[in-house]
Amino acid sequence: MTDSIMSKAATMEIPINSNGDTGTLAEDDSLEQDLQQVMVSGPNLNETSIVSGGYGGTAEGIIPTSSIKGSNMHHSSSSSSMTAEETTRGVAVEKIETVKKWGLNTYKCTKQMISERFGRGSRTVDLELEAQIEVLRDTKRKYENVLRLARALTNHFYNMVQTQHALGDTFADLSQKSPELRDEFGYNAETQKLLCKNGETLLGAINFFVSSINTLVNKTMEDTLMTIKMYENARLEFDAYRSDLEELSLGPRDAVAMARIDAAQQQYQVHKDKYERLRSDVTIKLKFLEENKVKVMHKQLLLFHNAISAYFAGNQQQLEQTLKQFNIKLRPPGADKPSWLEEQ
Repeated sequence: MTDSIMSKAATMEIPINSNGDTGTLAEDDSLEQDLQQVMVSGPNLNETSIVSGGYGGTAEGIIPTSSIKGSNMHHSSSSSSMTAEETTRGVAVEKIETVKKWGLNTYKCTKQMISERFGRGSRTVDLELEAQIEVLRDTKRKYENVLRLARALTNHFYNMVQTQHALGDTFADLSQKSPELRDEFGYNAETQKLLCKNGETLLGAINFFVSSINTLVNKTMEDTLMTIKMYENARLEFDAYRSDLEELSLGPRDAVAMARIDAAQQQYQVHKDKYERLRSDVTIKLKFLEENKVKVMHKQLLLFHNAISAYFAGNQQQLEQTLKQFNIKLRPPGADKPSWLEEQ
């Protein structure tokens, strides 16, 4: 009976389309695909239909309450879809504008870079600052070599200390098992143990030296070089927009050209302020870096000299005094191993 009622009722499909054409965003294919994906993942509004009947007619024309609720839900879903679509469209427009600005800036900087490479373009040069930057890069390369050699020395010396420790234990064991050579093995065992103890003390000083050089090279100097990189990029952008403004200034002076010149003048001023700000930052960082480098290296070189001299002179007291002077604390044997409580 339900089939006969539905066959008598008049039906009409009303397609609900989007408020705009999302297929017109040809500037960015990825954004267009994002919009299409949003539209496809939403409710299928094209399948919405309204069933109508005659007023005052038989029960066949009466729309059940559940159908009215379903219709309201369709309208609510339609409104939500329209709002989501407008929001998505606004985000897409912002993305497109961002991509356009990035593309234009990249084009100008690439053009400026190529012009400088082939000698056709001019570049802003601060001779004093660039000389200081080159000195810093050369200093960093030399300090990296010092750091590499100091780490190699640490590894070799650590292996020697471990060998001395094993040799001392072997001599002590043979001293107990060889009565006829007990004294000879005994004082050799004591000598190796003393050398091992002094070697561990020297290792503490060398490790402190390596750690300080590593911090200076890979953190302090690297931070300054990152600021220099930003400064160099700002210099390239500044020259690119400066060249663009100079080209426009040599052209015609009609209304359209004047508007473009004004816009180029604004961009030029923005990048000029950025360039000058970063140049000032680089100058300040180079000054503080030089002061910090002298202070750190003065302390570390004094430590390295005193520790090495005391060790090879066999002066255990002076070696320990050197570590106290520089506030270096040695880890006791087995300190790296966690306690049984920490292992639980």
